[in-house]
Amino acid sequence: MKFFIPFLLVIPLFFFACTEMSEKAMFPDLILYNGVFATMDSAYTDVEALAVRDGHILELGTKEEILALAGDSTELIDLQGAFAMPAFVEGHGHFHSLGKSLVNLNFLHAQSWEEIVQQVAEAARKAAPGAWIQGRGWHQEKWAEMPRELVDGYPVHHSLSEVSPENPVILFHASGHALFANEAAMKAAGITAETAAPAGGAIIRDAAGQPTGVFEENAMQPVADAWERYEESLPEEEREARYLQALHLAQAECFDKGIATFTDAACSAEEALRYRHLSESGELKIRLYTMLFGTPTEVEEALHLPAAEDGQPPLPVFPQGDGMFSCRGIKVFFDGALGSHGAWLLEPYADKPGFTGQNTTPPDSLRKFAEIALQNGLQLCVHAIGDRANREVLDLYGQMFAERRKSGSTLRWRIEHAQHLSADDIPRFGALGVIPAMQAIHCTSDAPFVVERLGEERARTGAYAWRALLDSGARIANGTDAPVEEVDPIPNFYAAVSRKRADGGEAFFPEQRMSREEALRSYTIDAAYAAFLDAFTGSLSPGKSADIVVLSNNLLNCPEDNILKTEVLKLFVRGEQVK
Repeated sequence: MKFFIPFLLVIPLFFFACTEMSEKAMFPDLILYNGVFATMDSAYTDVEALAVRDGHILELGTKEEILALAGDSTELIDLQGAFAMPAFVEGHGHFHSLGKSLVNLNFLHAQSWEEIVQQVAEAARKAAPGAWIQGRGWHQEKWAEMPRELVDGYPVHHSLSEVSPENPVILFHASGHALFANEAAMKAAGITAETAAPAGGAIIRDAAGQPTGVFEENAMQPVADAWERYEESLPEEEREARYLQALHLAQAECFDKGIATFTDAACSAEEALRYRHLSESGELKIRLYTMLFGTPTEVEEALHLPAAEDGQPPLPVFPQGDGMFSCRGIKVFFDGALGSHGAWLLEPYADKPGFTGQNTTPPDSLRKFAEIALQNGLQLCVHAIGDRANREVLDLYGQMFAERRKSGSTLRWRIEHAQHLSADDIPRFGALGVIPAMQAIHCTSDAPFVVERLGEERARTGAYAWRALLDSGARIANGTDAPVEEVDPIPNFYAAVSRKRADGGEAFFPEQRMSREEALRSYTIDAAYAAFLDAFTGSLSPGKSADIVVLSNNLLNCPEDNILKTEVLKLFVRGEQVK
């Protein structure tokens, strides 16, 4: 009997605990109310509040409807009239490179070559002899002052070599399609006056035939290889610490700017698997969609790695759960950048007669990539900036779709950048279902030299032709190409709807602007669609991940001049407030 009485006392406690647990399971964990919501879901228009449970959106409705769902443990956040929308989806960037740009020298805002040389000199004073100095972001077309000594519009290495005689220096162009090396770096790479430029690349030389330090497209590889050999010589602990530091800085920068999902447009199989481990362990909380990059042989080898312990192949990774990590794309670079005359054009450059740019991957190799993508159910994502490059890619896509009797809308194959198009090719994007993954900020950033490169007519009819592409039925995935540009979505959104530079000036062919709603779609649900993540994020819809950004201005109707003043007030990723 003495054992029976305590048991009777336990029964009410058991039922009380079960009741409390069931109530917690029933009630929302979080309610956001008193806000102005842009859901990007046509089924939910007049929304004043939303409820979140277990990291997912539970319900949307009026303030009264949603607050009535609250339980004792529900966290209530009054948005006080602020603007809430799906968290931004970075449609094309480079995650690790973004992190490295926050660790190494960053020249995005440099106004002159002298300013860059001074930054390198300061770094050299602190560096150990022989240590490489790395930086990125210089763009000679955007300097307010130019050095006296120029070759093909670029400075020469002498001043850089003088301030860093013992430290090799490698400085990547903002576009990533050219680099600058000092004398020590060229010596480490074995570059001499006799070094021949490879196909799809250029070594800029002075009148005496000596390398000036500038290497374009495929010619960058020997210098990059020498730098990578140095990196690999460092202690493993140091390399790992620097790697993780870069990733954590990249994530923090994205969260600070309201980005919950990031499309990484080119990573090796090794890096993709590291991302997967960090995501599954919870060390990275940002959602990542990645594209494999390498030769056709390297990509095929990555897709046939030994099975993991669960019997599944490590790659590809198709999105599941909340789609926090996936790798189901292949990235190919088909030409270069316009700023370095690397974009592959149908007709010669207006400011470089007789030259039509660089084809950096042979068409036969591109077809091989397309076959690998089809065989493995993967997305093909081809970097194409010039009108010739875009036409070649569209021709191949059309052939592959027809041969396999597939529609582009099912495959969701992409063209990364699609910056400069022939007017004849624009309707083909919508007809084929090809996604133009574009970066609105590139338009206003590059505007000062686009007409100079292409001429007035080509720039007017085919440069950053968002309006024409949208009218063709295409879905644009927007982004920044970070670290080519700042990862901040607000200046990018402003560029999309105004086609003006943040520092003022006339709009660049404003007839190609996006509407406010189109620009938001390109940065949310359409960017998610372009990464096969639209079932998980990109809109505020019941059942989707609670990825929500709260902003100080209503991007749909605030005065245009106020867009750039918009601040990120809060960011939720899967219902967790990370800013």
